[in-house]
Amino acid sequence: MLGEIGDDRSRFRDARALKAYAGAAPITVASGKSHAVHHRRVKNQRLAAAGYVWIFGALPSPQVKEHYDRRRARGDRHTAAMRHVFNRLLGCLHHCLATGQKFDPTKAFPALAPATT
Repeated sequence: MLGEIGDDRSRFRDARALKAYAGAAPITVASGKSHAVHHRRVKNQRLAAAGYVWIFGALPSPQVKEHYDRRRARGDRHTAAMRHVFNRLLGCLHHCLATGQKFDPTKAFPALAPATT
């Protein structure tokens, strides 16, 4: 991941720019009554491939697995849920690189509080 991103910390203005470069951010097209969400075709292919390997390595983590299962329960397909996890991990990577903090899965993927009645 870091080999494809590079060592210039100011290369990406924010996490959204990194996500778009990696192809994890979807493209939303809206016009009038129509609304469509597409995946990015133009992206850094090596970074996207490394990201999906990164996701499969992160899935044994209980927090990541819970987040993936929650997205699947919402109706996301496998690829959309994986892209969402990749999006979250890229945002965390950008934050960690920008602030110098270590990755904490409990902060990155907080457990949802049970709904009270």
